[in-house]
Amino acid sequence: MASPTRFTLTEHSPTFWRVTFDNPPVNLVDGTMTRELDEVFTRAENSNRVAVIVFDSADPEFYLAHYDLSAKDELDHVLAHPDEVHPYTALLTRLTKLPFATISSIRGIARGAGSEFLLATDIRFASRERAVIGQFEIGMSAIAGGGPATRLPGLVGRGRTFEILYGGLDMDGARAESYGYVNRAFPDGELDAFVDELATRISSFDLQTIKDIKHFVNVATLRPDAEFKDQMDAFWAAVNRPAQQHVAKHLFDSGLQQRSDLERELPQWVTRFQYRSAIDGS
Repeated sequence: MASPTRFTLTEHSPTFWRVTFDNPPVNLVDGTMTRELDEVFTRAENSNRVAVIVFDSADPEFYLAHYDLSAKDELDHVLAHPDEVHPYTALLTRLTKLPFATISSIRGIARGAGSEFLLATDIRFASRERAVIGQFEIGMSAIAGGGPATRLPGLVGRGRTFEILYGGLDMDGARAESYGYVNRAFPDGELDAFVDELATRISSFDLQTIKDIKHFVNVATLRPDAEFKDQMDAFWAAVNRPAQQHVAKHLFDSGLQQRSDLERELPQWVTRFQYRSAIDGS
């Protein structure tokens, strides 16, 4: 595969790989990142040696900010091809089924598609002080498209899933740990050493056993793939509606997808620009 442009791939050993997201200015998820990750997954599967991949970020402030909302051509394609599964949906579904362990090491902001990515990995560890996790989409008059309505209930329960998706607020690493959003939160200075130690340990074990564990846990826990397509379709349908376009325009005018206070405090900013229809007098 060609050298990735949205992250670096480090092969610590034939069995332990690391993907480090590095897509300035705020580590957006986009079509290129999706394709490049898919290529890494194919290469890892074809190696028949990889036991674990860790996903972390080169940017201590942004893990994965959210999906690139400026991709107008992507919206046009989705609307013109309603039967297709969106590539990011396919990627997350594939991520949950990879025949080896996957670990998110979260430092910085992981909202929207960033949260959805870490939810699709097997294990999640967070910096207690520096992780910021959430699903802000309701503030943009859209459903979260990458499957949190399906993945979160099994982790945090029904009530807390509604709190996360209805509220559209951030939580820090400590709160995410208490909810079950992540496995554990560590003091920031201890996160990397713990993740490396666990990944190294996993990478020393028998590959077929790791594959069997993944298979049987997936049999017990995974929901039907069709649920994820429906959620992504609902997200892109929302992007085509006036309510979402109204909020998005104001957010882009105010610094969305730039290294800005808006991106740092996005759940607070979205409340400033809520759409009101002609029915209620706006």
